[in-house]
Amino acid sequence: MRDDLGFEKLLSEEGFFARLFGRSPSGSGREQLYGPDLPVVLLTGGPGMGKGRLLRAVRDRFATKVPVIYLDTGSPVYADRAEPEPGARSDATEALAEVARRLCTWQGTGGSFAFPRLFTGLAVIATGAAEGTPEAVATEVERYEELPQRGRLRGLGAGDFWRGVLRGSVRNLLTTLSGQELDPYSAAVSNALLDALFERLAPRGKVELERIYGAYPGAAGQPKHGLSNLAADFQAGGEARELAEGFLFRALREDLEAAYASMVGRLSRVGRPGLLLDHAVSPLGERLLRAVLADRRAGQRDRVVIVGTALRADGGAFLHGGLPPEEVVPPAEFRPANGGPPAWSRRTDAGPDRAPLADGVLLLRMPFLTGDQLRRETERRQKHAEPEGGANRRRIDAAVARLSGGRPHTVIRLAAAAAAFRMPEDANDRDLLAAPLLLPGDGTTERPVTEVLLQELVLDQLPVGLPSEHRDQWLDLLTHLSVAHDEECADVLLRHHQAGRVHHLTVHHVSQLLTDTGWPSCERHFIGDFGLRQMLVHRLYGLRPGAAAWYADHHLLRDHYALRAATGEETRGGAFRSVTAHRMNHHLVSGGADDVARHLAATLPGRPEEWCAELLEIAQAPYPGGADARRERAQGLVTADGPALRRTVDQLLHAVWLCEERTRPTGKETARTLAKLLGLLSIMEFDGAGQLSRTATHWSGLAANEQPLLRCTCTEQLGRRR
Repeated sequence: MRDDLGFEKLLSEEGFFARLFGRSPSGSGREQLYGPDLPVVLLTGGPGMGKGRLLRAVRDRFATKVPVIYLDTGSPVYADRAEPEPGARSDATEALAEVARRLCTWQGTGGSFAFPRLFTGLAVIATGAAEGTPEAVATEVERYEELPQRGRLRGLGAGDFWRGVLRGSVRNLLTTLSGQELDPYSAAVSNALLDALFERLAPRGKVELERIYGAYPGAAGQPKHGLSNLAADFQAGGEARELAEGFLFRALREDLEAAYASMVGRLSRVGRPGLLLDHAVSPLGERLLRAVLADRRAGQRDRVVIVGTALRADGGAFLHGGLPPEEVVPPAEFRPANGGPPAWSRRTDAGPDRAPLADGVLLLRMPFLTGDQLRRETERRQKHAEPEGGANRRRIDAAVARLSGGRPHTVIRLAAAAAAFRMPEDANDRDLLAAPLLLPGDGTTERPVTEVLLQELVLDQLPVGLPSEHRDQWLDLLTHLSVAHDEECADVLLRHHQAGRVHHLTVHHVSQLLTDTGWPSCERHFIGDFGLRQMLVHRLYGLRPGAAAWYADHHLLRDHYALRAATGEETRGGAFRSVTAHRMNHHLVSGGADDVARHLAATLPGRPEEWCAELLEIAQAPYPGGADARRERAQGLVTADGPALRRTVDQLLHAVWLCEERTRPTGKETARTLAKLLGLLSIMEFDGAGQLSRTATHWSGLAANEQPLLRCTCTEQLGRRR
């Protein structure tokens, strides 16, 4: 898998990250973007957009030239490391310690780093070790002893911060207390540790700890009080522990800043250091982002480049302070497809305490692949010369483009599956989803590409807020919801498929979880991402033998709207003009095409404009699997009964259905069919027939250019990414 696919410009010698770090991948200096008030950059985009792949590519390209650390904050490893000593460690302290340890061994320009400020805070919270004895505390502190002294301490050496080497000094001092009768967790242990630390400090170190830990809440300028409060807050848990963890993150950034700002650092270090936080929507990632954003909002300045990942289009609800969506001011954003990065500055119209954290963020919208990039990727993976002048490859390119929407990970998987796949002459794009895919490391086991993609895009990226009792049914619920259009439609399906369960997900909850996971919304489709919806529709059709699950869901909705229509509820609502149109949509795709054609023929005279709008709504539906006779039926090659009006409407229905499904090419042939059928209707003897000639021109023009006849958010995006 190419690490730079779609990111070439961002990673180039003159690209965004070269300017953000102030150094190119080859090591040349670059004029730095922003500063000294740096924005936190959040890569935004849903599953499959390549956020983690981009972060790893940034690390691989830049980490030998500037100190760049990649951290997967969604990994359970940090919580696992903290588990043996929950009173002295947390996932946050373990993550921060790992960052520091890696930088202690960095061998690039300027040499390794030391972290005496971070060490001091970590050492003090080590007094929460389970046994609470001096020996236990000393053992815990020794986990961090390399942080203040590892490597070359230029600018913060033994004479600058610590008077002597720490190794053994903490243990020696604390173990002198071991013979005394001290209760576990006695303040004497903590006081002894603080005395040990401050005794070793040089004047510069005392000034630094007074500046940093003297500013801790409640310290009143006294660093020992600040460190004691830090340890107490960490022990208290909850929001108090979060405050302490955030302060430790500040101490780490202060250590990095000191390494650059010292006289030696100014002469030997280049660019900016970076911290890349993958899966930053995790609780750990969000706490780290919240801490640095709050610090910078309050006026703290450092040169550490923080790049995280986000799923929601607004960067994350925590950035906006609980404001309702209509009051949210979107953060500044950078869309690589639109040119170079924008100017950025923090808004000043609100006081620091009232400004939302979003003011400190720059959203980098993850780019979709262009048509050229997509074609190059599919062509690169073709194994054999293409027959018939490359017709199959062009058909594959079109199918991959529509099913992926330009989502890079989906393109990569579909292109790999399509490498040895031949599309049937009149295939639906969803046929490609059944193509086998062999993943590296899977031996000889091939799986349908749609199974692989749903595993990677849905099951491996479950919403953070999804209750545990619903995790086993999340994919199944989404599969059934793939046929829903609006909230009422989705509610009928949810209630049916959660029957018998104690806990139920509501429509609002599911919609919110999809938004939080980064999936887009659409006013006409409950599953608003076209590619995801096609994969789920494909899965639904094969979920039970004979497509029983498919037909059951459509019949459930058909009957629901039939009941509503029978009670006289024909008001417009949701995604359809009327409940009858909604009913006909589900009837059409579940075996009722003849009934739908009869309904349309009966309701056309006297209302051509409203009728055309209703026809488009009814025909915006996926076609079931199996042989597809729509093209033949649209062209009149399938015998139909009834008068000319009914036969022509039947043909038009199937032609429009071909155009509206968006999973096969339409082109000039379908455009001519539309124009011919609407032309025939326009000269028939019924009221308003002549108005259909204008519709014939409009619809045939759209079909000829592969454009949807009825636009919605997901088909608009689909058209732009072709």
